Amino acid sequence: MGFARACSVALVGVEGVVVEVQADLEPGVAAFTLVGLPDKSLVESRDRVRAAVVNSGAEWPQKKLTVGLSPASVPKGGSGFDLAVACAVLGAAERIDPRQIADLVLIGELGLDGRVRPVRGVLPAVLAAAEAGYEHVVVPERTAGEASLVPGIAVLGVRSLRQLIAVLADEPVPDEEALEPGRPDAMLAGLLVPGAGVGTGLSAAPGDGPDLAEVAGQHRARTGLEVAAAGGHHLMLSGPPGAGKTMLAERLPGVLPPLTRRESLEVTAVHSVAGILPPGEPLVRTAPYCSPHHSATMQSLVGGGNGLPKPGAVSLAHRGVLFLDEAPEFSAKALDALRQPLESGHVVVARSGGVVRLPAKFLMVLAANPCPCGRHTLHGAGCECPASVIRRYQARLSGPLLDRVDLRIEVEPVSRSDLLGQGGRGESTAVVADRVREARARAAARLDGTPWSVNSEVPGHELRTRWTVSAGALAAAERDVERGLLTARGLDRVLRVAWTVADLAGRDRPEPCDVALALELRTGIARGAPAAAVGGAGGGS
Repeated sequence: MGFARACSVALVGVEGVVVEVQADLEPGVAAFTLVGLPDKSLVESRDRVRAAVVNSGAEWPQKKLTVGLSPASVPKGGSGFDLAVACAVLGAAERIDPRQIADLVLIGELGLDGRVRPVRGVLPAVLAAAEAGYEHVVVPERTAGEASLVPGIAVLGVRSLRQLIAVLADEPVPDEEALEPGRPDAMLAGLLVPGAGVGTGLSAAPGDGPDLAEVAGQHRARTGLEVAAAGGHHLMLSGPPGAGKTMLAERLPGVLPPLTRRESLEVTAVHSVAGILPPGEPLVRTAPYCSPHHSATMQSLVGGGNGLPKPGAVSLAHRGVLFLDEAPEFSAKALDALRQPLESGHVVVARSGGVVRLPAKFLMVLAANPCPCGRHTLHGAGCECPASVIRRYQARLSGPLLDRVDLRIEVEPVSRSDLLGQGGRGESTAVVADRVREARARAAARLDGTPWSVNSEVPGHELRTRWTVSAGALAAAERDVERGLLTARGLDRVLRVAWTVADLAGRDRPEPCDVALALELRTGIARGAPAAAVGGAGGGS
């Protein structure tokens, strides 16, 4: 009787659970039994592993073979267990030393010819292995760079099962045929899943994406965009078609600071599981941008699918921007599902296959027309929408959802002088991004030692008691609360925005002009606050 064990990782959402793969050989009729709550793709690994072992030059044991996946209560799926199953079987058959693989984590799919194919979710799988105390992992050669992002882990990238057997048996490692230059690589087929991104795209490198200088006019909207980026505040842009709402939203990721190392690993893990991580550049360093179509379902926004839930748009936009264009056209059920992740920064999805906790800390941007035809706010434009239709259209965005939006900007039509460049060229993305980084640095220094890093995360109680504004600065905001224009939550959000405005202007604490601009950006009611209150965010050059 032969016995051997190896380790692999089962992914539950973007979190991993180390699974022990045990192989037991006993005398009897040749059979291959796989137990331990496998799904259909994992059950099919029996045929893949048998063919891969034989085609790699090893002998398949003609005995009763039982492979168990422990813990048996954890759902397991996908083809990433193939490599661990093959090594456990070869260890039980004494083709390789069982002690060599007992504490080795193996992740990879096997082709029938013995090649090791890359799989999705390598980064979160290796992170789970590192947290469990494992130090050595074996992954497909194509994903070795992704696995190497985890510190303290020795990574071995292999191209075939034949190579791995030689390494474990201390034999000469055979050379595998290299891919000819220019020839398509079928091994990458499993990494990128068409349509899995739900309208997501990784931001271009700094300087390569769309530039804010291309936006004509819109000084107040540019101010709101800068404040949103500096403090992590949610933003709503309302105005007629063609005013530049989408242009502004598409340029927001370029204004956001580069991701920290920890944030990069979080984003990379989500995109790896979703199958939208670009091969060759495993680490995501810039804020992602996700813009789902307004026909998107609630499941595609917050996560879902058959079996274990998969990441939705809110998770694909983690640490980046979620842009909902034509927001009133989204279903009310889908929009209201965003209220919980907007507050908590994560989403918990329960399905028949299990419960998954997915990260969802994003900056939301809503864009909406004032009415179905979009001409309601234009003078002499001929809007024929009845008042009742306009009210119903605007009511599609619920009060509780809008109460979580810190900034509400009315985007006016572009004037002829601005469109022709007569009003001067607006500031570039690089200039605005520098101010945003400086403002975030001030906020981070002030919030050092607390669980928060940006102003939008600070609870209102802390802002009212721990960090106070200048004397009399809140007088206008207090009057709005008494008149019913602001809720208690709204007042807290005005305070957060005021601190961001002060950080952009380089002030130690908010002054009355900072609170006035925050109120104007929150309520849309002009307070006479100049755009220069944020250090020139809205001005041209």
